[in-house]
Amino acid sequence: MSGHVGSLSDKQAAILEEFRQNVSDLLKPHHDDYYLLRWLRARKFDLKKSEAMLRNHFRWREENNVDTILEDFQPPEVMKKYYPGGLFGQDKEGSLIWVDPTGYIDLKGLLMSIKKQDILKSKIQLLEEFYKLFDILSEKQGRRVDQIVILFDLEKFGLKHLWKPGIDVFTDILTIFEDNYPETLKRTYVLNAPRVFPIAFNLIKPFLSEETVRKVTICGANYKEVLLQHIDADQLPAHWGGTCVDPDGNPRCPSKINPGGEVPKSYYQQNNIVDLTGFTEATVGRGSSLQLDFSIDEVGSALRWQFKTDGFDIGFGIYRRTEDKKQKAGDMEPIITSQKVNSHMFPEEGSMHCKHPGTYIVRFDNTHSWVRSKKLYYLIEILKPDTQDFVLPKVESDASLASSLT
Repeated sequence: MSGHVGSLSDKQAAILEEFRQNVSDLLKPHHDDYYLLRWLRARKFDLKKSEAMLRNHFRWREENNVDTILEDFQPPEVMKKYYPGGLFGQDKEGSLIWVDPTGYIDLKGLLMSIKKQDILKSKIQLLEEFYKLFDILSEKQGRRVDQIVILFDLEKFGLKHLWKPGIDVFTDILTIFEDNYPETLKRTYVLNAPRVFPIAFNLIKPFLSEETVRKVTICGANYKEVLLQHIDADQLPAHWGGTCVDPDGNPRCPSKINPGGEVPKSYYQQNNIVDLTGFTEATVGRGSSLQLDFSIDEVGSALRWQFKTDGFDIGFGIYRRTEDKKQKAGDMEPIITSQKVNSHMFPEEGSMHCKHPGTYIVRFDNTHSWVRSKKLYYLIEILKPDTQDFVLPKVESDASLASSLT
């Protein structure tokens, strides 16, 4: 049995009743069977784990003032203007549709403009708005509406989106969603998945439950055909295969779906920029350099870096050894030619694909300075792709919708 209302085995029904009794001190009149079963399904009807999850949720709501967040919290202007996404229609079974042009998000710009907590609160508020809308639509339409379908469009998604503080925000959002809004996600469709997607997915996958991973579908080039099997055309913007356009004819419907975009630097706040958690501290002596070795043995991996200096600039470059021994910079293959960067003004960050296996050298160059040593803080990581098969087949039927990450 599915574990939903109307589809319970005798054992599941008995567990539901016992669960209701065990958490009766928490429940309010609107906490019906649909509500309780979400927590039970999330923990595979394990009574003890389900109760712990629900009690943790109520504690979290109290600690974060979630019960009043719709009235008390006002998202910052930059969040309203530049965080992409929006609700648009319902699928054929009534689930809400959230369209998220993720490739157009500028998380670095957002984090330089507002606190991470502002982003998290904004997303919690959005989830609470979903649940308020669930109740309204359920009553209005005479059917249970309590799930969402998410379309993640990764057009323009690239290495810049692997910036660690940005990934950390995204994983925090996922953790909040998994821990406090279980069984809310019906299905996620990933559109226009780029070459870096296996790496990005590998970074967030540890924060997803097995059930959530099973709900992720990677669509091929014919994704519009796929979506229309589950969503009526009049419930989808024309850009994504539907028939809806804005009053001015824009097929992306930006009046309902925030397009995102680069955050103007006028929003930046200096005190938001530096977080050195996990960084290594080093001093690069005057007239010298610091070389760090990284062994890449898996094609498709990426090298990601963040660093800053105190007070002065420093040279930065990346090389690959051409021989199996220590080499000078001039004898190695230049991958990123060394140049001076103003890492004392803003932290420097970036990432690159490693097209070939071998030893890559990250070099911090202070040979141009014969007067000053440089205090350096750096965090450099090797990001490996997910090991699953990411071939995107042509979709012809429900049975082969796309390669699902299971």
